[in-house]
Amino acid sequence: MVIVDHRPRVAAQRRERMRARLLESALRIAATRGPAAVSIDALVTAAEVSRGTFYKYFDAPGDLLADLGAQISGELIRLADPIVKTRSDPAERIALGLMIILRLGRAHPVLGGFIGRAGWPIVPREHSFVELVAPDVTRGLRQGRFLRMHTEAALNLVAGAAVGAMHALSEQRLPRDFEAQVTAALLRGLGLEADDATRMASIDFVLPELEPESLLRTVITSRDDRQQKA
Repeated sequence: MVIVDHRPRVAAQRRERMRARLLESALRIAATRGPAAVSIDALVTAAEVSRGTFYKYFDAPGDLLADLGAQISGELIRLADPIVKTRSDPAERIALGLMIILRLGRAHPVLGGFIGRAGWPIVPREHSFVELVAPDVTRGLRQGRFLRMHTEAALNLVAGAAVGAMHALSEQRLPRDFEAQVTAALLRGLGLEADDATRMASIDFVLPELEPESLLRTVITSRDDRQQKA
């Protein structure tokens, strides 16, 4: 009779649950009090764990927030993807994806606080930015839609525009056409003519609904609850 040792699988599941518990605790703290409030003391109190437990998973609160921000940015990209896929031109796809993300950032400014800490230009290969956005950048370069440049340079233009604009939207009141301005500037930076860039930055779309069980929804719901209680 073969005896299967389930202990490694059970231990892995336990680690994943604890990691998720720490992430959710940080999410709720940051959504209600801001990312700067995510300290080790606040985290271990909210998650009801020891400081030693925290250090088994993260070196510092900043590492946890970066992980959380990367997950949220990934959700934003996946949320925009069905609408982006209605276009075939890689330049239009990038423009549309950026516009959707920025308008979500305007509608829910708390998201910008997380995105600003995500380190979006430096993401793991399994991140949605690499999976869904990078192919459009690569195709645009190969087709000559964009200026000749290294793929990483183009990717950093796109990621930097998204991170910077999301952060700006979370910090200050900006003109109604700010998202279009950022998108047109990005397209110009990639090499499109001014008329094409302006046209693509004006593409109309319906803002997608947030998934009920998503981190995005949790962030926004926590912030809304706090504002209602204030």
